[in-house]
Amino acid sequence: MSLDAPPEPDERQDIAAAPPAARTRVLWPVLAFPGTLWLVLLFLVPLYVVLAIVFGQIDPIFRSPVPVWNPVHWNTVQFQDVFSHIIGSDGFFGPALLRTAVYVLSASALCLVIAYPVAYYTARYAGRRRGLLLTLLIAPFWISYMMRMLAWVNLLQNDGLVNRALGLGGLFNVQVDWLNGRGLVVVLGLVYGYVPYMILPLYAGLDRFQPHVLEAARDLGAGRFDTFRRVTLPLSIPAIVAAVLLTCLPMLGDYFTNDLLSASPSTSMVGNLINNSVLTPGQTGQAGAFVLLVLVVSLVPMIIYVRSARSEGVAS
Repeated sequence: MSLDAPPEPDERQDIAAAPPAARTRVLWPVLAFPGTLWLVLLFLVPLYVVLAIVFGQIDPIFRSPVPVWNPVHWNTVQFQDVFSHIIGSDGFFGPALLRTAVYVLSASALCLVIAYPVAYYTARYAGRRRGLLLTLLIAPFWISYMMRMLAWVNLLQNDGLVNRALGLGGLFNVQVDWLNGRGLVVVLGLVYGYVPYMILPLYAGLDRFQPHVLEAARDLGAGRFDTFRRVTLPLSIPAIVAAVLLTCLPMLGDYFTNDLLSASPSTSMVGNLINNSVLTPGQTGQAGAFVLLVLVVSLVPMIIYVRSARSEGVAS
């Protein structure tokens, strides 16, 4: 065949079947560009604004934040002021941070106890009712979080249904002040508000199980409990970790639940510190420092999860 002759049909198919390396190198960056742009505009740029405010200055007259965009001129006074009030004799921020950790861990554990059986039943035994159950699980997302917390206020007020139920419909005079600074109420409110966020990732993880894996365990003589303990539970650990992270992260910045169900400094969380600092003139930098603190705490478990998931993928 001469150099000027067109390629044969078989040669054309081979050329079309093997895309050039240059085309492949361009394809993936183009596909990743919208997500990268979204990340830059809605995460990196706002994060830099927060940094410019935290390490910026305060207008001495209007007490408003003055961002400093040049990192060379950043001032760490506000950041140091926040850290100086976390530990020590002046550590009035410390109890709220510790309380946040206790509340979030307790609420996440309760969410896991509630969500895992629900997700397990929906993924394994729901059958034809699976679509209906999933719809019921997603239904809380259709209702405003504020409206769901207000419903709790109506239930827990002094003449609410909870006290009436405890008083057996008026047989006894029960006047428990549930909304007066009780940490248990705040934890239960967090569980009620965020348990759907844990059910759905658990269901997605449990629904991917291959039936033949469980059947193999049963064929080897394992009972239902042993199959769950040795096969189902270990295989669902990545889904559990992802569900716990997805639930913990919004809880760390939650302030609305405590405001409605307690409104007491004795149950304040880091989200309340951020909200109060934003509303107080001259303390916007402190609010940004708390945001960065929550961000750092959130990044640690996320990095651990990503590394563990990557190592499991390489091992498989």
